[in-house]
Amino acid sequence: MGNLLKKIGNSFKDFGHAVAYGDIWVKLSLVIMGAGYFGRKQFVRGILMTLLEGGILASIFGVFAPYMAKLNTLGTVQREEVFDIVTMKKTVNNYDNSLLILLYGIIGVLVILAFIALYISNIKAVYRIQKMKEEGEHINTFLDDVASFKNERFHITLLTLPSIGVILINIIPILFMVCIAFTNYDENHQPPTYLFTWVGIKNFVNLFTTSQTITFGYAFVRVLAWTLIWAVLATATTFLGGILLAQFINHEHTYFKGMWRTLFVITIGIPQFVTLLLISKMFGDYGIVNTWCANIGLLDFFKNIGLLGQGAQCIPFLSQPGWAHVTIILVNIWVGIPYQMLVATGILMNIPSDQIESAKIDGANKFQIFWKITMPYVMFITGPSLIQSVIGNINNFNVIYLLTYNYTTTNMAMANSNAKEVDLLITWLFRLTNEYSNFKMASVIGIVTFIICAALSLLTFSRMIGGDKEGVYR
Repeated sequence: MGNLLKKIGNSFKDFGHAVAYGDIWVKLSLVIMGAGYFGRKQFVRGILMTLLEGGILASIFGVFAPYMAKLNTLGTVQREEVFDIVTMKKTVNNYDNSLLILLYGIIGVLVILAFIALYISNIKAVYRIQKMKEEGEHINTFLDDVASFKNERFHITLLTLPSIGVILINIIPILFMVCIAFTNYDENHQPPTYLFTWVGIKNFVNLFTTSQTITFGYAFVRVLAWTLIWAVLATATTFLGGILLAQFINHEHTYFKGMWRTLFVITIGIPQFVTLLLISKMFGDYGIVNTWCANIGLLDFFKNIGLLGQGAQCIPFLSQPGWAHVTIILVNIWVGIPYQMLVATGILMNIPSDQIESAKIDGANKFQIFWKITMPYVMFITGPSLIQSVIGNINNFNVIYLLTYNYTTTNMAMANSNAKEVDLLITWLFRLTNEYSNFKMASVIGIVTFIICAALSLLTFSRMIGGDKEGVYR
């Protein structure tokens, strides 16, 4: 951040220097951006820059300015339909659309910021050309500039389209989501029929508040706790299970190694949503697993040891909290271990054999070799992947939603917040938007999820490859 502010400060300083010491063509460029190039006989570049300036200014004042002018209120004129007895048709007034005002307003602000950056850069560029001419240096023609984008500045050519894509696909939606978190955009304020407006940090306060009318604080603590527990257990169990499975299959005394790997890899090839939907049916209250458990006496056994009430008609694998949490983690182990087994197989084959041989010569047993050499090596190599797995499991929508889409909560506080005991933050966010149109709280939860993921990524990444670990395994 410090370096960024320093670069911005230096850029403005160079801009001021160019304005102060630039000649008439540089000063004319303050009004017509292509003037500096016309004065140096770079006509094509001058025409392009002038057209770009005109196009940007026309879009700002012709398209974005009317929306940006209403950003402070997000609109004041609500949509109304009036029946015209003359034409016998309904007419609609010239209403405001809060959603379009916010979207076009954000884009307009970004366009203005980009124009300011381009404007400053252009003044510095024409001043640099002035200095080159004064010193008798060669000034590129338009064809020279085109050729440079194919040679020494080819990286700029390659990065231009991806950069535009990042702005359109990532930055604008993120800014839009962040802004929604500070509005009252919900099912009662649905554009274009109704307006929504700014409410400050009220939604953030509601997320951490518990009262008779607001229960988001009650639900948030429970959903967040389950999300973190799930992310850690889902990652740790599949990771350790995958390593152990790879070790067993690669053991020197294991026969038919290819057959075992194939059997586990087959599970990866089956679409996960099919597997999870079938499992949710099998483990349902009236599914085949419950029938089988009742037939072999497992249902009565759980009643006798007190895990189930005497009136229970089935084992609530996916219909009660606790039972559902354990079932979800066990199912995820079965789904996730084959993938981790493949990853671990490749890593185990690349462990330096000289370290293992040295350990054997020093008298280390197999457990010590596994714990002191194999695991540290695997942990270092898979560190970034593990971080990605934890973040991926925090946002693991498929496993949770497909297994528990029939789950019904009996907790009124959770139900009032449109949450369930088995929800992760991501599935709660999905229900709020898809089923209840509560976009304001969904945006707040999205921001909180982003902060948690970013903090975990930075913390764990610095711990895993910090110190001299990178040098040891390089």
